[in-house]
Amino acid sequence: MGFHDGLKAHLQSSATTVARAWQITRKDGVIYGFTDHDCDLTFDGVTFRASTGLTATAIEQGTGLSVDNLEAVGMLTDAAVRDEDIEAGRFDGAEIVAWLLNWSNVGDRQVVFRGSIGEIRRAGGAFTAELRGLSETLNIPRGGVYQRPCSAVLGDRACKFDLGGLGFTEERAVEEIEDGRVLRWRDLDGFEDGWFTRGRLEILSGDAVNLEAVIKADRFLKTGAREIELWETLRAKVQAGDFVRLTVGCDKRFQTCRYKFGNLVNFRGFPDIPGEDWITSYPVSTTDNSGGSLR
Repeated sequence: MGFHDGLKAHLQSSATTVARAWQITRKDGVIYGFTDHDCDLTFDGVTFRASTGLTATAIEQGTGLSVDNLEAVGMLTDAAVRDEDIEAGRFDGAEIVAWLLNWSNVGDRQVVFRGSIGEIRRAGGAFTAELRGLSETLNIPRGGVYQRPCSAVLGDRACKFDLGGLGFTEERAVEEIEDGRVLRWRDLDGFEDGWFTRGRLEILSGDAVNLEAVIKADRFLKTGAREIELWETLRAKVQAGDFVRLTVGCDKRFQTCRYKFGNLVNFRGFPDIPGEDWITSYPVSTTDNSGGSLR
């Protein structure tokens, strides 16, 4: 894609009226618009606010695949980026697009950066966000792995299992929560012990709405109550009455895929791969040496 003709002509004129604008789209769909111009700008249905004090460093492209030395700095305010939203992780991995534009004619604009937000630092009522370019993901090692457990994520395109079926999700209000990590219900029965272990908890209402967490353990207590323990403390306050969704867990074993989900046709593991000790193994007259299934 070439440089925008209108903006190019404007930059070649004797007097320019240029500014920068940034659009941040969080994973929960919330969109923010910022500009370093002294008045708000609007295009593509988004208002880019000038009162937030957001600025960014110049883009410095290195010889590698990543964009180096690019940061955005702004003020923490209730009307823009709030400290509690950063603390809750709502801006983690958010998409960001930056434009150079003619503020007197916003149709003359050019995308100069597209990527995501990385590390965010906060101090003195302000935040500094690291901006990672699209080429950053090219540095991540990718490829298939031959392993006994399944390599798919439950419900993804490789797994193809429909989690919308009866018995695989449960929505209800929180009854009791401890340390933001342990939830208990008095009557959460109808599911086997450990049914939600390795599953997912999603917050549907309250201050922590749209946050998610991975379930570490699901167990019945001696009192008859059921306890759901998370791996990490939720990063926003959850209280009794907030609604949550529990999604069944999968330990990625062959037997679990077969009997718990009935989804063996889509199993993405290799359960018959020999162990590391097969090199030193030898035939024994008292064992089966037919080379049959290892399961």
